[in-house]
Amino acid sequence: MSSLDESKSFIPLNIAVLTISDTRSLADDKSGTTLADRLTAAGHKLAAREIVTDDVEAIRAVIRRWIADPAVDAVITTGGTGFTGRDVTPEAVEPLFEKRMDGFSIAFHMLSHAKIGASTVQSRATAGVAGATFIFCLPGSPGACRDGWDGILAAQLDYRTRPCNFVEIMPRLDEHLRRPKAKGASA
Repeated sequence: MSSLDESKSFIPLNIAVLTISDTRSLADDKSGTTLADRLTAAGHKLAAREIVTDDVEAIRAVIRRWIADPAVDAVITTGGTGFTGRDVTPEAVEPLFEKRMDGFSIAFHMLSHAKIGASTVQSRATAGVAGATFIFCLPGSPGACRDGWDGILAAQLDYRTRPCNFVEIMPRLDEHLRRPKAKGASA
């Protein structure tokens, strides 16, 4: 089990929240509000918050903008991870990943199964890294957002979490982009 190393200081991150829905507005976006409230209560900064429709290009446009923004450390999306014709979040976001985070989906489904049983198979929660930005895609229900934040993200986005966390590896996420080619390399 993980624990907090209280000898280390908390490092607040800039986290953007994207709700993907054809029907929600900021006034009735319970899932986006759940995430925004939880991340700010934990001490992080809400870097941005938007709502887009279930459209691959609209989703990608926002995610790409946030990946390119050095002031955004992580993105959490909510919605569009199911199987209906309008659910396109994984199709929109996964091609942007430089590295997939398969363990996130597994951990999310384990938490979800404990709460809703086999119905968890109806979610395609996913995560990855792109441009040194962590991206987490959660289902559109407030309960799924609570589970994802409370059960995974709160600890992994806290520098004090041991034995390991995402914050401690952030400075090395883009090292492949900064490293010069070795002399004599043919590639």
